[in-house]
Amino acid sequence: MIGRSRCRPRRGGLPGAIRKSIAIADCPTVLNATLTDSEFPLEPFRTPGGSMLPATSRRVIVLDLVTKGPARKAYARAINAGLASVMPQVVAAWCEQAGHHVTYICYTGVEDLTPETIGDADVLFINAFTRSALTAYAVANFFRQRGTVTVLGGPHARCYPEDAVRYFDYVLGFTDRDLVLDVVTQGSRHREGLALSATRQLSDFPTLAERWRFVDAALSKAGILKVVPMIGSVGCPYTCSFCIDSTVDYRPLSLDRITEDLRFALTKFRNPLIGWHDPNFGIRFNDYMGAIERAVPRGRRMRHVAETSLSLLGEGNVKRLARNGFVGLLPGIESWYEHGAKSKTGTRTGLEKVTQVAGHINMILRHVPFVQTNFVLGLDSDEGDSPFELTKRFIDLAPGAYPAFSLLTAYGRAAPLNLEFQRQHRVLPFPFHLLDSNHAMNVRPKNYDWVDFYTHAVDLTGYALTGRRVWRRLLVNRGIIPRWFGFVRAISSGRTRYQARIRDLLVHDRSMRRFFDGETSELPAYLHARIKRQLGPLWRHLPDDALMHDPYAYLKAEQKKAADVSARSLAVAE
Repeated sequence: MIGRSRCRPRRGGLPGAIRKSIAIADCPTVLNATLTDSEFPLEPFRTPGGSMLPATSRRVIVLDLVTKGPARKAYARAINAGLASVMPQVVAAWCEQAGHHVTYICYTGVEDLTPETIGDADVLFINAFTRSALTAYAVANFFRQRGTVTVLGGPHARCYPEDAVRYFDYVLGFTDRDLVLDVVTQGSRHREGLALSATRQLSDFPTLAERWRFVDAALSKAGILKVVPMIGSVGCPYTCSFCIDSTVDYRPLSLDRITEDLRFALTKFRNPLIGWHDPNFGIRFNDYMGAIERAVPRGRRMRHVAETSLSLLGEGNVKRLARNGFVGLLPGIESWYEHGAKSKTGTRTGLEKVTQVAGHINMILRHVPFVQTNFVLGLDSDEGDSPFELTKRFIDLAPGAYPAFSLLTAYGRAAPLNLEFQRQHRVLPFPFHLLDSNHAMNVRPKNYDWVDFYTHAVDLTGYALTGRRVWRRLLVNRGIIPRWFGFVRAISSGRTRYQARIRDLLVHDRSMRRFFDGETSELPAYLHARIKRQLGPLWRHLPDDALMHDPYAYLKAEQKKAADVSARSLAVAE
């Protein structure tokens, strides 16, 4: 088996029961393989102190990193607990159902994550987006020093398995119950971790009642905005080239289960606020709305927030959403020159698309009090002043919409487009901590000089999030919570100031310009100091080599896989 000697763990392994459901990603080589008990002999599982525990009594900590470090801003403190992910609660429920002792922690930026505070564990699961990867690496480091088996899941595990296996014993991509419980009961420490994945995205989740203890633990940290996380589908039928869900088959979940979960939520809150975690809510619109309508009896109310597509939001559908309590919608516009199917604009581009989309958004706002419109800045289709000026025009035409801007970011293996960026040698080694779609753009723009790009970005962000447009948005929005949410978010955003600082450094600091131009991988002092300050006490636990990563690991792995396939083909031919 290719790479077998490097794949072999120091001790232990995984049982043959999951041979058909996993693949191994061996850093930097990614290969399909099967595990057999003879290849990976198991040893008895021992606690960090060395004592034996029965298979049903592991001490498990599930840590959901909803933020990347200590929270200071008012908006973050108010909203972070409402951003808890579904999957960590699912893992916690599975482990508890199997008889393990489970501690679930939703990290909102105020908790102490040291073992002295949250306790020891036999197995530590961490869910992390890439922006939280360094925090995850630091936490895993001091738990591993105490003998804990560490497991990483979530978007970062899917996007950067080659890097994550250096700091975790197991890195899980798609995950199912058998894989999680096998890792808990049979997992062991590894010098270099194993990247494992189920064969497809999970489609059978524990009920809301089964994971309620963990949902409630997260909501107990929230203020007035308590959002119950729910999911009705996985994957997405659209093929946006920059999106992690574009290559995942769309799969709806059980409609009866959705109705059951919503009915349970009504037993916990008089007027629950449901946050739908679907990548694109409402693909099977009538079916899902029927499931919601069956759940809510006459005389009861329920509110919802969902990310969806303009193509699904005709006025009839929007009115039905409003009747069923939808108070927030987050459609993706992305670009004025691409993705017309998603925004229901067909071949229209430029000002024609702006005018149509603005009218569409204003129609939605007549029925739904809060709409966030999502844009990606720096796409290859963007050139000159036009994309930025068109977005300003949209803001003027649809003043009630909250505009959210993301910088084009290539998150490792997240999307096929990232492989093309790597082939073009355009991906930069920005530390994971900065990869939140706001604080760094790790793809060199195709049609802009860096200073020009940041000048446009600063101008647009300042136009949207300061001055009279904030007050105009406040006046147009309806309802106390939508107004408060949009206002606090805008005034607490430091994005304009930060991006202006980056632009100035690109002009005056040669080390910044060389890093952004890809001439050096040495991190500029300004960015180094910022990350160290934001990690706070976690900085001292960060492994020495964890700050930087290889931004071309995905390409190298694919090249090696192709070379291995070619070599095997030649061997067969001979």
